[in-house]
Amino acid sequence: MLQFFAKYKFFAVVMLVLSAIIVTAIYQLKVPEPNLPIYQPSMVNKELVDTTVQYIRKYHKIADFKLINQNGDTITQEDYAGKIYIADFFFTTCQTICPIMTDHMAKLQEVYKNDDEVMLLSHTVTPDIDTVAQLKRYALKKGVIDSKWNLVTGDKKQIYDLARKSYCVAKTQGDGGPYDMIHTENFTLIDNKRRIRKFYDGTDPEAIDELIEDVKTLKKIQAREKK
Repeated sequence: MLQFFAKYKFFAVVMLVLSAIIVTAIYQLKVPEPNLPIYQPSMVNKELVDTTVQYIRKYHKIADFKLINQNGDTITQEDYAGKIYIADFFFTTCQTICPIMTDHMAKLQEVYKNDDEVMLLSHTVTPDIDTVAQLKRYALKKGVIDSKWNLVTGDKKQIYDLARKSYCVAKTQGDGGPYDMIHTENFTLIDNKRRIRKFYDGTDPEAIDELIEDVKTLKKIQAREKK
């Protein structure tokens, strides 16, 4: 009996290795590659989307912009070209959700401070109050790294349009002028082609952890797209 097993030992080992390879290959075929949706305005709660873009079902991208950051520098879409970035809307005098959101942005800044692929972008919804000087004070207080995270102000209509027509994250208020709005707690994940990939509750620590994992997935997706 021992002689029999000794005779076929090599054959058994080869079959075992071959079986392992086949099982692994089948498993890989069955497990889909990680993916993230590409959000269109038609997929988002209509309260958060301007009526002029609610019908859009494909090809939506973040519009060109020209705003001013905490250092008085002009920031445009070119500063984010080819980058993954996380965007939100806030104001420096907010005492409710904004401090939590800003703290979570600061956490993301710490995670990605040495990652050139990922940037942050925060838009004020009260540009009349949040001047460059005010944003700079706020940035210093919150430990903003200028090369990683821009806090931007500018023309109120442009910010309104970005919030409602591009990022799809703000409600209209209606009693503070034609471009008044209520910003939400949403963080928006934008890919390197200026497309919305997902929304997150910027006040929820678990959502921030999910965002960090999704950035890893998005990097894999973009790497596949380059091939």
